[in-house]
Amino acid sequence: MSDGLNDYRQLAIGLNVDALALVPGPNFTRALGQGFMSHERPFVLVIPAEAPPVAIVPNLELGSWEQVGFAGAVFDWRDQDGYAAAFAALASHLPMQRLAVEGQVMRVFVHHALKQAMPDLEILDAEREISGLRMIKTAADIAALEAAITLSERALAHVLDGVRVGQSEKEVEAALIQALFAQGADDLAFSPIVAAGDNSARPHAHARAGYRIQPGDALLFDFGARKDGFCADITRTVFVGDVSEEGRAVYDTVLRANLAGLEVTRAGVTAHQIDDVVTGVLEASPYADRIRTKTGHGLGRDVHEAPYIMRGNHQVLPAGTVYTNEPGLYAPGKFGVRIEDDVLITEEGCRSLTTFPKELMIVG
Repeated sequence: MSDGLNDYRQLAIGLNVDALALVPGPNFTRALGQGFMSHERPFVLVIPAEAPPVAIVPNLELGSWEQVGFAGAVFDWRDQDGYAAAFAALASHLPMQRLAVEGQVMRVFVHHALKQAMPDLEILDAEREISGLRMIKTAADIAALEAAITLSERALAHVLDGVRVGQSEKEVEAALIQALFAQGADDLAFSPIVAAGDNSARPHAHARAGYRIQPGDALLFDFGARKDGFCADITRTVFVGDVSEEGRAVYDTVLRANLAGLEVTRAGVTAHQIDDVVTGVLEASPYADRIRTKTGHGLGRDVHEAPYIMRGNHQVLPAGTVYTNEPGLYAPGKFGVRIEDDVLITEEGCRSLTTFPKELMIVG
């Protein structure tokens, strides 16, 4: 195993803790170079500031764990015996006073198991700092993102060719999922959103089996493939058969906001500044009352990760950051429009990894 743990060690030193603890998820995969399932069995990687790493591993995972080439102590446990002895062995092997964990990933029962084994242990939430190590993407990360995005865009093009009035959202969703895997997706980045008509005004809508697409409907796709561990996250809104003047005007407003975000993006800008510009375009329009969401979020091994592109977040964004630029306007009971690109920040400005056309499109 190549040593992917050194930046976690350095972070532990910087946080003044004895160690960091990771559980299966994107940080765990980044550290080890291999992913493992998160299930009812505690599975913990402990990375001390100045000692070899330690792992608590379910016995049934030992065969896969051997492939990691882990250079540290391993305490395994079986379902029949429970995991308390493994945590007690960890406490004996590596006494700790302060431990930093992923507050948004570690589950409560793992926290309790650590405290039962080490009652005086202080557990700190270092989610921002631990996940922040993933914010600047490597060349390999960007290549994986581009692969996920490219195949997602091919899938969307294929599905749009087949959209017709009278289809259900569920039928279109099924076609999209099939197309993603046909184009080479390893998995879905998340459950796709396929929403027509009034459903498109719900930012996190669920596809309906009973609604049939009508002429003039907005049809919103928010979806992405996972490839080589990285996620695409793309939104495009089209109109089926025809588009009203209101639909054109709302679409133009959202597109102008999206383009304004790209114009202001460069290394050294803050998340606040990007959102302020993008949301400012929407607020200056006749449709300001239709704003429901912030501009976007970071993208990588997780669909939603740091940084979060919203007013009040004055985090400076360095080159190598990838974020989603996804302004939208939503009128409940009528329709919604969202346009989302995956954007790489560079020293010179930015590069949209998403290349699917953004001009208003009428299909069917």
